[in-house]
Amino acid sequence: MQQRFSLGIDLGTSNSAVALSEVDNDQTNIIDVTQVLGPNQIGEKPTLPSALYIPHPDEFPEGAFPLPWPSDPRSIIGLFARDHGALVPDRLVTSAKSWLSNPHIDPRQRSLPWKSEISEEKLSAFDCSRSYLDHMRESFLFAVRNQGKDFDLADGQVVLTIPASFDDIARNLTAEAAEAAGLGKVVLLEEPLAAFYAWTAQAGKDWRAHVRPGDIVLVCDVGGGTADFSLIAISEKDGELDLNRISVGEHILLGGDNMDLALAYALRARLEADGKSITDMQFLSLTHSAGKAKVAMLEDESMNEFPIAVPTRGSSLLGNTLSTTLDRQTVEQIVLNGFFATTSVDDLPQKARRTGLQEFGLPYAADPVISKHLARFLTRSLENVRSSETLSALVSPELRSKSFLAPTAVLFNGGVFKAAALRRRVIELLTAWNEGQPVRELAGHEPDLAVAKGASFYGRNRITGKGIRIKAGASRSYYIGLETSMPAVPGFSPPLKALCVVPQGMEEGSEVVIDARDLALVTGQPADFRFFSSEVRSGDKPGQIIPDAEKQLLEISLIEVNLEAVADIPAGQPVPVQINSVITEVGTLELWMKHTNSDRRWKVEFLVRTE
Repeated sequence: MQQRFSLGIDLGTSNSAVALSEVDNDQTNIIDVTQVLGPNQIGEKPTLPSALYIPHPDEFPEGAFPLPWPSDPRSIIGLFARDHGALVPDRLVTSAKSWLSNPHIDPRQRSLPWKSEISEEKLSAFDCSRSYLDHMRESFLFAVRNQGKDFDLADGQVVLTIPASFDDIARNLTAEAAEAAGLGKVVLLEEPLAAFYAWTAQAGKDWRAHVRPGDIVLVCDVGGGTADFSLIAISEKDGELDLNRISVGEHILLGGDNMDLALAYALRARLEADGKSITDMQFLSLTHSAGKAKVAMLEDESMNEFPIAVPTRGSSLLGNTLSTTLDRQTVEQIVLNGFFATTSVDDLPQKARRTGLQEFGLPYAADPVISKHLARFLTRSLENVRSSETLSALVSPELRSKSFLAPTAVLFNGGVFKAAALRRRVIELLTAWNEGQPVRELAGHEPDLAVAKGASFYGRNRITGKGIRIKAGASRSYYIGLETSMPAVPGFSPPLKALCVVPQGMEEGSEVVIDARDLALVTGQPADFRFFSSEVRSGDKPGQIIPDAEKQLLEISLIEVNLEAVADIPAGQPVPVQINSVITEVGTLELWMKHTNSDRRWKVEFLVRTE
C-alpha cells in the first residue's frame, strides 16, 4: 500500500519543528508541538525548544506538568524547560545535538547537564536526542487524532534532517535515536538541502524562473549552535534544470549561542563598571536574556534598546533583580561587525594556539568571525571541484578561475537570518569578494521552519516519485587505513596508506564492490581499524590508494574489534577479502568484508571517534 503522508522533522540544536505533507494534496503544514508552558499549563507552539530540564524532586508538586500522553516525570522538555532552566542552569540540558557529534566523548555517556553537580541521574546526548524525538512523535499523533485523522507512523515516510557536516557516526546515532523513539527507519536529509526543497515548494512552479543553468547557489545556514554551508550547482539536462550538491562545509560550532554569550560579556562588563557583580549562575541567566534581546532588536530595526533583568537568589527561588539595557549600537558592534565582519576572501579563520591543559567541553570554533569561515568554505570548495572532472564540468571556467568558488545566488536558513541586517551583510561580503558582480538572494520563507517543511516536501516526492531531486549522495569521501606491506627497517615506521571505500557523491541505495585489490583481513584476535574522510577529494575513486593517509586525510574513527575467525584458519592469520561498501536507502554507511573463498562476511561499523 502506498504511504499516505510524509512527516518532516527538524531536530535542531536550539529549536526543533515538525511538518506534514499528505500525498493526496499539495499542502505542507507545520504541526504545532504540544509542550509545557508552565506548571499546569500546556500549549502548542510552532517550534519545540531543544531544551531539557531536570527538576529537583521537591521543586514542583507531583503531576504539575500533565502532558496528554504518558511522559517521564523526571524531565521537562520544551519552552518552559528552556526559560525556567535559564534561572537554574545547572539542571538544564541544551545543545545535545552538538554533544552528539562531539568527537571527544562517548555520546551514550551520562554527562549532561555538563559540569552540573546535581544528585539526580544525568542524561547522555543520545538520551536527550531520543527524548526530543519521542516528544515530537507523541505530539504529532496527538495533533492528528484531534483533527479526526487515524494516521499511523507505519502509513507514512519519516524524514529526519541532520547537518550536512555531520560525520557518519553522528548520522548513524541520529537514525538510531529516531528508531529508539518509535519513529522506525527514518530517511536522513541534510538540512541545507531541506532548506532548498522548502524554497522550491514555497516558490511553486515559478522556482525555475529564479535560477538558471550555470548558477552556483550557496545555502548559508546559521542556527543557534552551528554554521553549515553547502553549494548546489544548477545545470541543464535534456531541457530540464539539473541540481547537484557539489560541496559541504566542515562542522562548525558557531552560531546564535555564541552571539548571545558575547553580548552577555559586554553587559556583565557594564554591570561591573557600575559596581555590581554577578555570579556564574546569574551570568547564564544574563546570556539567556541577551539572546532574547538580540532577536527582538535584529528583527525590529526601529528598536533602539531592550531592558534586561537578571534575577538574584533570595529567601525564595528568586529575590531581587539587577537591571540594565542592551542598546542597538552594542548589538551591531558585536553581532554585525564582530561575527559578520567585513573581511577579504583570503582572510581565513585563525587557529588559536592551544594550551597544553584545557577545560574539557564542546569543541567550539576558535575564530568567532563567520565571514572567515565562509571564505574558507568557498576556498576549499574550489579545491574540491577542481579535483573531479565530473564536478568541474558543472562549474563554468569563469567561476573556476578565481581563488575561491564564487556563488551567484544565496539561500539563507536558520533563525539567525531572520534578521535582514545579517542577510544584507552576507550579500555585501559575497559581492565584494566577487569583484562587484552582484549575488542574488533567493527569497526564503520562515528560516526557522523551512528545514522541517523541506524535509516533509522531499518525503512526499520520494513517495510519489514526482518533483525535483537534488543529486547529493555522500557528502565526503571515506577511506579505511591500510597497513603497508614492507620489510621492517630500524627506526622507520612506514606511512599508513588509505583505501577509498566511498567516493564523495555516492548515491543512497547504491553499493560498490572493491575486488581489484589484494586485501587481507585479520580475524580471531583484536585488531584496529582506522577510518578517514576528506571534503576536498571528490575525484577519488573506490579502490584508490592514498599513500600517506595521516597527512592528506582527516581521521574520524578508530575502533578495536575481534572478528570471528574462519573455520580451519588459525586466529590472527589474515584472510583474503573484498570490500563491499553500501549507502543505505536512509543514508547511512555500511562496510562489509567478504571472504573471497567462501560466503562468510563481516560488517565493520563506525563506532568510536578519535581526534
